[in-house]
Amino acid sequence: MRFVLLHLARLIVLTVCLLLPCSVAVAASQPLSDGWEYRWGDSPFTSDGTPVWTLDAPGQDNWRSIGFPSNPPNRNGREHVWFRVMLPDGEWQEPVLYIFSVDLIVQVYFEGQKIYQYGTFDEQGRGRFEGWPWHEISLPEGFEGKYLYFRVFSDYTDIGLWGEVSIMNRPDLVLYILENSLEALVVAAFSMLIGLLALIFAVLQAKKKSFGSLALFAFASGGMLLAESQASQLLWNVPLAWDYLAAGSYYLLPVAMAMLLEQWLADHRPRMINLVWKVHLVYVVVALGLSLSGAVNLSSTFPPFDALFLVSLVTITLVVIYRFKHLLLEQRIILLAYAIFCVFLVADMAVAHGVLPWGRVPVSWGALLFALAVVMISLWHYARTQQALYKLNLSLEQQVAERTEKAETLARREQARVRLLTFENEKNRMLNDIIAGLQDCFGLNQAFNYLARVMPDLCSPLSGALYLRRDEGMTYERLNHWGYAGKIPAFALILDTSEGLPSPAQVPSRYRETAEDDVAIQDEAEEATACFWITVQSASEGALVMGLLMVEIPENFAARGNGYGAARLFHALEQGLQRIGITLSSIRLHEELQKYSYEDALTGLKNRRYFNQLLKHESAGAVRNQVSLALLIVDIDHFKQFNDTHGHEAGDSALKTVARVLLQQFRDSDVVCRYGGEEFVVIMPGANLSAAREKAENLCRAIRAIHIYHGDQDLGGMTLSVGVAGWPECTDDPDALLGLADRALYKAKESGRDRIEGCPTCTLL
Repeated sequence: MRFVLLHLARLIVLTVCLLLPCSVAVAASQPLSDGWEYRWGDSPFTSDGTPVWTLDAPGQDNWRSIGFPSNPPNRNGREHVWFRVMLPDGEWQEPVLYIFSVDLIVQVYFEGQKIYQYGTFDEQGRGRFEGWPWHEISLPEGFEGKYLYFRVFSDYTDIGLWGEVSIMNRPDLVLYILENSLEALVVAAFSMLIGLLALIFAVLQAKKKSFGSLALFAFASGGMLLAESQASQLLWNVPLAWDYLAAGSYYLLPVAMAMLLEQWLADHRPRMINLVWKVHLVYVVVALGLSLSGAVNLSSTFPPFDALFLVSLVTITLVVIYRFKHLLLEQRIILLAYAIFCVFLVADMAVAHGVLPWGRVPVSWGALLFALAVVMISLWHYARTQQALYKLNLSLEQQVAERTEKAETLARREQARVRLLTFENEKNRMLNDIIAGLQDCFGLNQAFNYLARVMPDLCSPLSGALYLRRDEGMTYERLNHWGYAGKIPAFALILDTSEGLPSPAQVPSRYRETAEDDVAIQDEAEEATACFWITVQSASEGALVMGLLMVEIPENFAARGNGYGAARLFHALEQGLQRIGITLSSIRLHEELQKYSYEDALTGLKNRRYFNQLLKHESAGAVRNQVSLALLIVDIDHFKQFNDTHGHEAGDSALKTVARVLLQQFRDSDVVCRYGGEEFVVIMPGANLSAAREKAENLCRAIRAIHIYHGDQDLGGMTLSVGVAGWPECTDDPDALLGLADRALYKAKESGRDRIEGCPTCTLL
């Protein structure tokens, strides 16, 4: 927490000082530009750790004069050097010695005592690079006219003090640092802002790589200026961290610019430019990685990069000159600003390597120029965009006036379409519910009764009637009819179709929609009633028109007026009835399959399979409800002889005749089945044994009274033998009735045929 508060206080002080007018007068400083001496090598130390070369003793006349304590002649690979200077007189309140920078680490001695150290010296007087900060060395009282000694170690290309060396008061030094850093800090902040905006555009705009490269360049230049400004040390006094930031930012500048140029020249495949940014990117990663791992000093990565940077500048310059005519105006401006920025960088590089005399190179001016170029181009594009938007706005205003009416018309039509879709969705929902209801029906009669109840909802708002086929298609019976707007039109109860069915409906021409969804109103007379066929497919009879839907169309029903259109409703009805017809066809097929499964094909009576299932059901019901149950087995006497005499076709005619008489003689609740061959069975629910005997006698009399005909030939009469059994008269178990009736039939045949016999165990007959 203390660390955070300390740096927060420094930040506040720095901000306040930066807000002060730039014309603040800085108190005079006294540069130490004369009287410097140097001596190669490292001084021996006394037993108490005092450097011998700082003592007034014989043998110290090996000092040589030098104009400025930096890079003495005849270095020849040596890494240690000592400098000394006699401090001048002056009036100081809180004197400090200010040094711009040192290559690389330094100790300062006064009268044999160490008063300052930056860096760590080992026993051999060597040490690692720990950054290039500016130095503030407090001077002791009485320093005037006495020597100040500097012990310097450097394995870098330069050795010694660097830049400025002056004596000034401590408060004046702070103001001096701030004044010299203000310009760089402002430009750095401006560059960072440009980088942030470019980064946002890189995320939002289509040209992501170009904006990304601009953002990288702006961040790199801003980071370099911030890290190299002396005020950064007031904010966070960790020089090596700032030097890493400066190095990384500096090394990324050619990467960003080469990537940007590669995007601009993408159509020309600039392989050299691609190689430039990739080589520099590899250098950034390798140099910083080795420095952070301790394999090399960060300071030793600068000279190789400077050489690589110069080569890259020459390469980029040649490519740009060759492709300059292919670049846009704004691209040329940015390249020109970058070239000026590079001039300042090269000048700063020359000063750093001693090619040019020391001086503060305004690198921030180059960064500012580049940032201003980007801003000016952005403003230019903004002005052009605004002008284009203004012209477009004028054009749109003119078009809006022309299209307002059309837009309103389209809006109304869209509203009508929404209502139409809502209407059709509701109709589809109803139709799906109707189909589901039909699928629960067991026969066509039940299905049409269900349709009669639900058809008014499906046809709404049209009035109409639903008819069902009768008399093998000769007539159609009305099942239901409904009205429109509270009025129920008169639909005939019976439609006579003996001369043909009504024609299926066609959409009346006055309701047909054109390509533009308008209604073509015609004056010809139109039928007010439309007919829709409900067609059902039958396996035995083919396509049958089982139902007719008649709908009446009111005069005011038109697509333009009602919002959904008669044509669409007609179409929906037609499709819905097709689906209903398919569902009814499946019901019809199911009925026919059941009929084929439980009905005798020759006589039309139920077959033995149906009888077996029904007898079990009726037996259980008789026991459960305590209701009588009677069973008759009927056999045609001498039927085999009849077949042999007259043939099998005549025998089939006899079977059909007997079956018809059986159906006539018994109740609707009784079930007559063909048991097999010439045998028939009759189940009589609720009938006792006496009633069954009476029915059997009536049957025998009716058969004796008829003649069998085959074609026009009279084949004579026939007689029957009947066995009768009843529950509970004959047995306690109704399941035994079939066996008892069969034995009674056998007894009737043994007794001479043409007679009725009861079960052997019963004495009631």
